[in-house]
Amino acid sequence: MQSAVPTTPQAPSRRNLLAGLGLAASAPLLLGATPRTTTAAAARPDAAAPHDSGSRTVLLRGAALVLTMDPAVGPGPLGALDNADVLIRGGAVAAVGRNLQAPIGTWTQDVSGKLVMPGFVDAHTHLWQSAIRGGCTDGNLFGWFQRCTDAQRGRLTPAGLHSFVRLAALDAVQAGVTTLVDWVDIFAYDLVESYVRALAGTGVRFTYAMYPPKPDGELVARVKRELVDPLPLGSFQVATHAARSVRHLNHAHWETAQGLGVMLNSHVLERPEQRADDPLGVLADIGALGPRLLLNHAIHLTEDEIAAVAAHDARAVHCPLSNMRLASGIMPLPRFRQRGVKVGLGLDGGTNDTSDFHALMKTAIGLQRARSTDAGVFPQVEDVLRMATLGGAEALGIADRVGSLTPGKRADLVVLDPAALNFAPRFDWVGQIVFNGRPENIDAVYVDGRPLKLDGRLVDVDTARVVHEAEAAATRIRAA
Repeated sequence: MQSAVPTTPQAPSRRNLLAGLGLAASAPLLLGATPRTTTAAAARPDAAAPHDSGSRTVLLRGAALVLTMDPAVGPGPLGALDNADVLIRGGAVAAVGRNLQAPIGTWTQDVSGKLVMPGFVDAHTHLWQSAIRGGCTDGNLFGWFQRCTDAQRGRLTPAGLHSFVRLAALDAVQAGVTTLVDWVDIFAYDLVESYVRALAGTGVRFTYAMYPPKPDGELVARVKRELVDPLPLGSFQVATHAARSVRHLNHAHWETAQGLGVMLNSHVLERPEQRADDPLGVLADIGALGPRLLLNHAIHLTEDEIAAVAAHDARAVHCPLSNMRLASGIMPLPRFRQRGVKVGLGLDGGTNDTSDFHALMKTAIGLQRARSTDAGVFPQVEDVLRMATLGGAEALGIADRVGSLTPGKRADLVVLDPAALNFAPRFDWVGQIVFNGRPENIDAVYVDGRPLKLDGRLVDVDTARVVHEAEAAATRIRAA
């Protein structure tokens, strides 16, 4: 049982732990409320934030292993430190080291015997697709689109959408995801407002990547300005589907992204049939090939296309679980690595059916080994742990803020408890995180210095109510 205590000898109960961090001891259902989607102000998390402890100073004391992902902080490529502390002040990592001294009033969380590392960065997802979990299991990408996503998306209401997004975002948080990028092809303003409000209410750091189905830079700018920009943990991208047949739309999306100073986020060559769309050629034609371009899936690229992506410092996201599920293929990760392309990992929403980043990392390794019959092929365990954290942040252009436990960066981190039937006994904890870990081993989650999960439970969340409201919304969709 982990506990957080002031720098005095006696450890309090979980109730006092939460009170000391400025949290309610029993959940006031802040994250279970049905949304009102009437004004832009409703999307701001001021009234609905699950906690207000980011200004607290917290000391994570005595971790058996800290993986900082910063070789300047700890030895080796993962910056590993044994028996170390992490000091959080003002929502940022203040220090990492042994026997840290904390100021009076600091709350100390005993993490002895546990592991601390940066939170996972989900660089590509579609949270609303929790509405169709496990659906259309015999379909490839196109069959899944037709029978699952297209059939459900048009039936969404603001309240139902809020329920699905909240469910999926909280599932991601409890699995250790602290940053996510949500590619969203829902564009009615009241639906977007409800979507953003659901994200903000969970406390996760997020990017809302908005796909407008027609050239409408004014609507996109309004969503960014009114709904996302006021949120300290929110950021924005413009989403697109690169294809020769909609080049005019891709160009409009790129111009909008440039005008707003944000990344363009595109699905690219997920299936071999999409070769006829010439997506990379289109993106090059409109001038989008560069560091402000994020390519999702990127499975069926030629050597010349990978070289072009690398030469222009465009970024990519690997979604191995989704790609397997939809029979899409295997991203040639070693070739991207050889060219130096920045690559993160993505859960990819409804075609992943889970928020399990341990399974995602293990699959990213396993697919390459199965295809090459070479256990030494990229990625190895250290590689995939970096991809899941700092690598994802680098792909998104936010590595100056998150992705490693570097002093000065935001305190987005997780605490893992290895004292579990699936994890123990200790042999190689770094390997065990990837090959043995499961979401239930995530004991605590901090985003911007605020605890979203403590002692294995989400903070201030009535999970039964969250599930009930999502079930009710799904029932209404099916009835329609």
